[in-house]
Amino acid sequence: METRPYVTWEKMNDFLVDAFMGYGIPKEDASICAKVLLASDSKGIESHGCNRFKPIYLDRIKAGILNPITTMDIIKDTYTTQVMDANDGMGMVASYHMTRSLIEKAKIYGMAMGVITNSSHYGIAGYYTDMAAKEGMIGISGTNARGSIAPTFGVENMLGTNPLTFTIPTDEDFDFCLDCATSIYQRGKIEYYARINKDTPSSAIVTHDGEPLSDSNMILKYLVEGKAALAPLGGSSDETAGYKGYGYATVVEILSSALANGLALRDLKDKDEEGNKRPYHLGHFFIVINPEFFMGEQVLRERAGDICRTLRSSKKARNQDRIYTAGEKEYDVYMQRKELGVPLSREVQLEVLQVNEELKLGYSFDFSEK
Repeated sequence: METRPYVTWEKMNDFLVDAFMGYGIPKEDASICAKVLLASDSKGIESHGCNRFKPIYLDRIKAGILNPITTMDIIKDTYTTQVMDANDGMGMVASYHMTRSLIEKAKIYGMAMGVITNSSHYGIAGYYTDMAAKEGMIGISGTNARGSIAPTFGVENMLGTNPLTFTIPTDEDFDFCLDCATSIYQRGKIEYYARINKDTPSSAIVTHDGEPLSDSNMILKYLVEGKAALAPLGGSSDETAGYKGYGYATVVEILSSALANGLALRDLKDKDEEGNKRPYHLGHFFIVINPEFFMGEQVLRERAGDICRTLRSSKKARNQDRIYTAGEKEYDVYMQRKELGVPLSREVQLEVLQVNEELKLGYSFDFSEK
């Protein structure tokens, strides 16, 4: 049973917009950022929602490694492709505008792909693939990130948690949306566990000395120090097919960097060779596919819906009463929370109060600093 206080979506949206604006982000851009974070919370993906508004965005702006004003330079533009330099601005803003551009291209030419370089954390990848699905199209996206995943048979955190994300329109109340990292656990989820004092399964972590590690705060510390890494999907050995997660993470790394001639792997860090803080220079890729250039949107929706329904109606394992398809659990959470609002952990409550006081925003919340 949920015991955390809820804040209405409207109030939390207004607060986030004002907080982002207070840190120098223009109003239109601040609105985009707020929507991306709240979309994550509405699906129950709290690792990428309000849980991150201060440490990942506001604190980095204050540290001078994230530009609040996003200047988007189009390096190359064709009928079906686009390359953008985000100039270390807000990744959510650059990615929103890239996706809108690709949707318009795909309406005319059937498919479009774009890449962004010199960007920053762009929230949940599913936000951008969902944008395409709302237009009746298939969306695909991925991003690289600071090193967290060790290669199979390795112990060094080389690859980011690199999500490979798809949203496919269906004829159901929710689309098929697969939005997940290529590691067993993503760094954001461990950060969330650390905030609520919950351990991370040791099987998801690779340590240099081979000893199991489950303390979430210690894992985050070791990741920064390079003493531990995340295991890829499938685990850290060939026997459990860890090479699959490792391989997919590498695909995302290449698509997010090589097409835009951007940085990758060890170069994606927040410090230069002298130890001075610097932007992460992340890269993202986006693909939009218009089904009207195949057999049509309605055919896609019906056939995709049929496939999902057939999977869910297949024989269930013992003691299991339900089979899910991707996007269904998130839709269930959305239906539960749409009237209640967004639940905030104690740590996020304190951050909200801190920013509210710092910027003199004047919001009143049903929780206090006690």
